[in-house]
Amino acid sequence: MSNLTSGTGAAAAAAPAWRHYPFFDVVPVKDAHDLSSAPDIFKATLELSTVVSSSVGVLVADIHGSVHILNREFESISSWIAHVGGRVTHMVEREGVLVTLGEEDSIRSPLLKIWDVVNRDKKTGAPVLLRSTKLQLSNHPHPVSTVALSASLSHLAIGLGDGTVVLYRHLDQSLASSTALTAVPKPRTVHESLEEPITGLGFREPTEENPSLFLFIVTISRVLSYQVSGKGSSSTPTVVDEIGCGLGCATMDWRASNMVVAKDEAIFFCGTEGRGPCYAYEGTKSSIHSHLNYLVIVSPPFFASAASASATVRNFAARTPNYGDSDITKVTVFEPENKYVAYSGTFTHDVREVISQWGQIYILTSDGNLLCLQEKSTATKLDLLYRKSLYSLALSLAKTQQLDEASVADIHRQYGDHLYAKGEYDTAMQQFVQTIGHLQPSYVIRKFLDAQRIHNLVTYLQELHSLGLANSDHTTLLLNTYTKLKDVARLDGFIKTEAKRNADNTDELPFDLETAIRVCRQAGYFDHASYLAKKYERHEDYLRIQIEDAGNYRDALIYLRKLGQDAAESNLARYGRAMLENLPEETAKLLIDLCTISGPLTLDEEPSALAVVPKQAAAPSYLSYLALNRNSAAIPALTADPPIPTPPSPSATTIKPDDISHHASLHDVSRSSSPPPASPTTIAPQPLPPPPTPPPPPVERLSPRIYFAHFVDHMEQFIVFLETVAQRRWNQSVDDTKPPPSPSPAVEPVADDESDRLDQVAVWNTLLELYLTLPAKGYTGVALVEVTLRSKAMRVLRSTSLPYDPMHALILCSSRGFTEGLVLLWEKMGIYEEVLRFWMDKHREGTVPGASAQVVEHLERYGSQHPTLYPLVLRFLTSTPELLERHREDVQRVLAYIDEENIMPPLAVVQVLSRDGVASVGLVKEWLMTQIKQSRLEIKSDQELIKSYRLETETKLKQVEELTDPDHPRVFHVTRCSACAGQLDLPSIHFMCNHSYHQRLVSFKF
Repeated sequence: MSNLTSGTGAAAAAAPAWRHYPFFDVVPVKDAHDLSSAPDIFKATLELSTVVSSSVGVLVADIHGSVHILNREFESISSWIAHVGGRVTHMVEREGVLVTLGEEDSIRSPLLKIWDVVNRDKKTGAPVLLRSTKLQLSNHPHPVSTVALSASLSHLAIGLGDGTVVLYRHLDQSLASSTALTAVPKPRTVHESLEEPITGLGFREPTEENPSLFLFIVTISRVLSYQVSGKGSSSTPTVVDEIGCGLGCATMDWRASNMVVAKDEAIFFCGTEGRGPCYAYEGTKSSIHSHLNYLVIVSPPFFASAASASATVRNFAARTPNYGDSDITKVTVFEPENKYVAYSGTFTHDVREVISQWGQIYILTSDGNLLCLQEKSTATKLDLLYRKSLYSLALSLAKTQQLDEASVADIHRQYGDHLYAKGEYDTAMQQFVQTIGHLQPSYVIRKFLDAQRIHNLVTYLQELHSLGLANSDHTTLLLNTYTKLKDVARLDGFIKTEAKRNADNTDELPFDLETAIRVCRQAGYFDHASYLAKKYERHEDYLRIQIEDAGNYRDALIYLRKLGQDAAESNLARYGRAMLENLPEETAKLLIDLCTISGPLTLDEEPSALAVVPKQAAAPSYLSYLALNRNSAAIPALTADPPIPTPPSPSATTIKPDDISHHASLHDVSRSSSPPPASPTTIAPQPLPPPPTPPPPPVERLSPRIYFAHFVDHMEQFIVFLETVAQRRWNQSVDDTKPPPSPSPAVEPVADDESDRLDQVAVWNTLLELYLTLPAKGYTGVALVEVTLRSKAMRVLRSTSLPYDPMHALILCSSRGFTEGLVLLWEKMGIYEEVLRFWMDKHREGTVPGASAQVVEHLERYGSQHPTLYPLVLRFLTSTPELLERHREDVQRVLAYIDEENIMPPLAVVQVLSRDGVASVGLVKEWLMTQIKQSRLEIKSDQELIKSYRLETETKLKQVEELTDPDHPRVFHVTRCSACAGQLDLPSIHFMCNHSYHQRLVSFKF
């Protein structure tokens, strides 16, 4: 087989043998009622005039003018007389509309009839006759040689034996609009040739690329093309090729795009622009037919010869005795796109018809036998090709058969395995690449890993990523191969691959980003890893690379400032401690900004909000004397002997909130604070009053509590952080002696007041703990620093505006032994008993002189509001002889106050005094005598009261007895109404209790 682009002479000179594959099996078709013979309708073969395929079944017409519709068993399911007294010469059917051309006795011209084979006439049962008209173009009628009907039924072309082609336009509209049998469009003669009869017609259907409809006209010497519809419709046909053919040797290909012309030397394809491909196939041909993607070539009868050029004929001669006694006909089925012969066979009788119906090829011979060329399944054909290692042909076959992608991928896999076994790794990889999406990538990767074909493996993995089908393992493997080969250029190209827009209209990278970053880090390609992380905003990964891998803390700090609050919050929670270790001051500044600024943060090169504002004070800031780093050896600037000045608050080293406008001022520091003065000669127009500014929305700043743990090894920065945050965020300082002023209208409102209040408490609680805990022992100037910090702690405790937790402060003072603060807190909390007990304990310890006097002093201070303190102090003062001797007068005053305010009963006082056996009777003799006299008077008074109560009780009991005695009459002497005090008149009501009422008043009141 060969493609020819020149004339017939070249075709005859190059006629190689075609590849033959047995893709069809010959199966005889039997009658449904007699399995020993062919279908009954074909027994009278000589009476058949034409046989065509259709959408309703096989259509068979005979010389008597009848048409039969056959089913799959080739039984007639419907028949009718289409042409009375004549015969049917041509038939063509589309979409249930049948066009017949035939002869009738009474009419000299060919008769055109159009039938609706789907619907039936209710009277006759035959298909509905839609149109019937004579085909008479002149006084000398000529026979019809060929006919063609467009797929849309819009155009009908009829070729005549005198070389004339007539065209019916808009046939479908005519059939739909009129009911008259003779109402057909007026035919138009589109071609005339007195010397060349028409041997073939065919419509090239419109396509998306070319929406025009063309008509191919074939004569015995030429192929012409006529544009039927569309822009630029031609008035006359144009010659496509100077090659013609005999009747029956022209047909449209299976796509209805090219006219196929069968010549003795070759098969030619002709398009609308000219000749297309041609295939060398020598031998005389009586007809050619299209079946799906195949062409069926039928030869005229000839005598078989053992020396024939055709292997099919030679094989027939070899297996048939007396092969020369009769003619044979050769039928060949070939596939032009893939250039192979799918079937080649001989028949001892002439082939009458070739029918393409129901996906099969049917051969009707002149003796009435019907044989089916049954195509083998695609799987069987592929297996045959696999056994012969014809994988390229198998792929072409799969494309022609329109197999699904999975089946095609399996062919590529087998082809790749075949090439791999031969050692052709590069070509094998080309096949395996075609399997992506259907074959497990591990199948290919395992092969090329075992063979150490790293370069081929890179090709496969790159294609896998470009198609977006790679997973994290594939990305890992590809990047590892790049790093192993040290191919930095390809690594750069890979990681800089832009994202693709997927079906969801979102960008999607062709590789797993997380895996790419991880592998680059592991391989030491930190620049590549940081590039990916920064480009695709993987903030955590970028910071992890800069801090953990590259140790580039300054870049990480700048990056955090650019991120803003939300992203910086979570990342500083992880890396804040490491950054404080390497950049303590800069990191502390960043944390302060995060907790105090609600807008964008400033960069390092911009003026920092932590710029020092000098204060008119001789004392150094706390950084000059506070050294808390565990690695420090000394605290500078605190070794001098002068008196200790009052240390300034750290807030003095930071800008107060009033000094900082909103974040815009941080970026626009160069902006002039006032406009330039207007020219004296220019009168500036009065500007319109600005619209009222809406109140700013609530803003939420980060909580400083989340960063406390980072300062565990950086206590000096911790104090800076806490004091500066308190000053800038809430305008609170350890030096404040009065409540903070109410916020101005320009201050941004806080989003969550409760959370903000908790932050304030946490900050001051922590500051107080730092003041009481630091510094560590072993440093120079510890005493000085401790005094300074304890002084700050006292200022915090004395403050009435700083929001620390008193209970927390109490625990801190107690655990750190801060006596001064402890007493102050007890007093502020009203726990005066604890104050007294504290001084009592100090007296017992003997560490504080005058501790007992402090007890008495605090009793006089708190006793009037808290009398319960007196029994406690009395017990203390009489606990030892020394105390009693020292505070004898104080004991007398205590006893007098207890007696005056009746705080304790005398017995309880006696029990207290006698508890330790220290107090003598002489000490309290006068007090006891007074108490005894008072008790006697109270006893006497109580006895007199008891006596009077007894007499009254006896009187009452006697009255009750008289009232309850029914035999004792009761005389009423009441003359006035007890309710209205008026003169009592009848009718009246008297009660046993000596009350009398008017009857009218009783009914009214009760």
